[in-house]
Amino acid sequence: MAATNNTSACSACGWTSQKQRCCRYASSVRLFYGADARGVWSIGTDFVLKERPADPPTYEAANTQFLQAHTSIPIPKIAKDWVDKDGRQFLMVDRVEGENLQSAWPMLSQDAKIRIAGQTANFLQQLRSLQSGKMASLGEAPLYSGWLFLQGAGTPHGPFASDDALWQSLVRKLEKLPEKARDAFRKRLPPCAPYTFTHGDLTTVNIMVKDGNLAAIVDWERAGYFPVWWEYTAAGIGLSDEDAEWKGLMASRMQPFEDGRAFWKNFLKLSRYPDLDDDGKAFVEELLQD
Repeated sequence: MAATNNTSACSACGWTSQKQRCCRYASSVRLFYGADARGVWSIGTDFVLKERPADPPTYEAANTQFLQAHTSIPIPKIAKDWVDKDGRQFLMVDRVEGENLQSAWPMLSQDAKIRIAGQTANFLQQLRSLQSGKMASLGEAPLYSGWLFLQGAGTPHGPFASDDALWQSLVRKLEKLPEKARDAFRKRLPPCAPYTFTHGDLTTVNIMVKDGNLAAIVDWERAGYFPVWWEYTAAGIGLSDEDAEWKGLMASRMQPFEDGRAFWKNFLKLSRYPDLDDDGKAFVEELLQD
């Protein structure tokens, strides 16, 4: 509880410090993660409850059911999901025994890190057979990816039925780039088909481990059918030194798509035009000479 004095109430539970002292009850419900307008609660020892706004939508329940029907990837089972009268989305899932990889990482041996990376990559291989004729979320709903499109995590994109349609969305971030450079860069977009089911956010907080082994892969809310190279490319985006080390171990055991990774890295550079470093300026000159 985060009350600052005897009369101010905790924003999460509504209790004051005075009320807590007067009551013998100690709650086993805990808010353990919050970001923007989202929160994640532990409900005793057995469940986790996620709460978030209705916009942007979450596809976690549908994606979980889909993956449990078509793969053996360890994913927490859904106990209940609903939208309340105020439009807030709730998802209650079974709690996974263990801890996330971010917490476990400093204590893990190198052998354990390598083993978990291999186990994760092996399960991800099952996604390679889940393909679609469109780049979209399940049910041909829009995709959400702040990293792929660089237009904000809550911005919908697609569905796209072709690589050209995807390019029309990506190019919005390159409006300041000279037209000749944009046209030359378009030719470097690698084939996106087969459009493949992708997690896209395999950071250490989304990997659950126990006893030096993978226990579950969580947070499938933004998974969907993306370019075939996107899972490998996203595994090259390290959010910290430990996350980069983890993703490097995992990516080395995945099917490589170096052309996709190179394209996206250059897309990230060009999106900052005209504020480019020397490497970015050299790449623009290269495009202008194509």
